Amino acid sequence: MRIEYHRTLIADRVRNDAFKRALAAVIKKGETTVADIGAGTGLLALMAAQLGAREVFLYEAAEVAGVAAKVLKANRARNCHLIPCHSTEMQDPPKVDVVVSETLGNYPFEEHIIETLNDARRRFLKPKGTMIPRALSQFVTPVVSDRIHRELTAWDDCGFDLDVPKAMSLNNIYVRTLAPKDLLDGGKNATAWDTIDFAAHNRTSRKGEARWRLAAPVSIYGFATWWQAELAPGIALSTAPGTPRTHWEQLYFPLLKPLEAKTGETAAIELRSRTSMKTGTHVTWAATLRDGRGRELERQALNLDKGFLP
Repeated sequence: MRIEYHRTLIADRVRNDAFKRALAAVIKKGETTVADIGAGTGLLALMAAQLGAREVFLYEAAEVAGVAAKVLKANRARNCHLIPCHSTEMQDPPKVDVVVSETLGNYPFEEHIIETLNDARRRFLKPKGTMIPRALSQFVTPVVSDRIHRELTAWDDCGFDLDVPKAMSLNNIYVRTLAPKDLLDGGKNATAWDTIDFAAHNRTSRKGEARWRLAAPVSIYGFATWWQAELAPGIALSTAPGTPRTHWEQLYFPLLKPLEAKTGETAAIELRSRTSMKTGTHVTWAATLRDGRGRELERQALNLDKGFLP
């Protein structure tokens, strides 16, 4: 276990403040019961207890559960009950008024929050109970800066033909910090390609698309994605460029080569993902460029599975 990762969570004041405000909005002192799923070192559970929750149940399957047990004891959190297993493995879980789970990644579903909350909503939550987060949207926009593209195409600079490993490296997704200046129109035309409501049952396979009609010639080197989670009414957490920094960053989806677009042409991307606790995370993306009449000029299809060594 690398405790350093958990330190970054504790140090993320934007994240912590948003979750605390969301918990405060739904907890009634002495009445509300809470399940903290993927509890880590127990911070959110301690917040819930401090805000007056009657009982808090912590579910944590990783080795950090042992740390959480000591943290609860050190803070005399007698109404917090640690259950060292994955929530989906729990038999006959106690029903609660609030389920909170911060199991979000840079790609929001890589820690399988959809499967986890599908199960929690069905088995853990009382009728008319509350889910935190309530909803999540993913956004995408073209990247018009060549900064990351140049980094990823260093294979071309050695004087040998390294196209095979170069193609593999471009069939990957990169965690990077992007600024509005890196994005088409400063990111103002970012499009929500996927939206999920955690109060309903959700598919773990996601797909969506976005398109942009270009007002001027531009080179598109890749695409940036980020997410925004609604934790409670009026309380959101965003990983978008230009928003308050968190420990999360944006994702960069490369292209094999830049799309050289002219005025009036349309650039588009289709994204698909499949996440499963059994099979992991699989993502594909396909970019197209069409002329003013809608005729396809270019198509590039990439697949995260192609980015791994066989």
